[in-house]
Amino acid sequence: MSRLITILNGPNLNLLGKRQPHIYGHDTLETVETNCRAAAPEGFEIRLRQSNHEGELVDWLHEARETSCGIAINAGAYTHTSVAILDALNTFEGPVIEVHISNVHKRESFRHHSYISLRADGVIVGFGIEGYEAAVRRIANIVKAAA
Repeated sequence: MSRLITILNGPNLNLLGKRQPHIYGHDTLETVETNCRAAAPEGFEIRLRQSNHEGELVDWLHEARETSCGIAINAGAYTHTSVAILDALNTFEGPVIEVHISNVHKRESFRHHSYISLRADGVIVGFGIEGYEAAVRRIANIVKAAA
């Protein structure tokens, strides 16, 4: 059984640490990846990817069906717009955790709706980048319990 956890990040998250630090903080995706590797239990691997392109995220979700035991996803703005990402997530059989750095419920009303949540086994919002680490631990626990 695969012990690879795929962490996918959508548009503008490549600018984490530089874009709106008053909302998203000063840490970068590199920090997220380092922290997730440290949070992953022994025997689990992390693959973190980011794209500003919806189709690339869909392709990576299709790949994860064959390679990964779980997915943590921060789809960025696609969270609120992408039926294509939802459809791709629905083809994945393992646990899916939706992650948002900010508390989307304290922001603009259009951010209150998530297509990703329709598939997610859990949602983590407003915990900053620590939400990614929590997602990794939760996925690992679900996978270990199912083994």
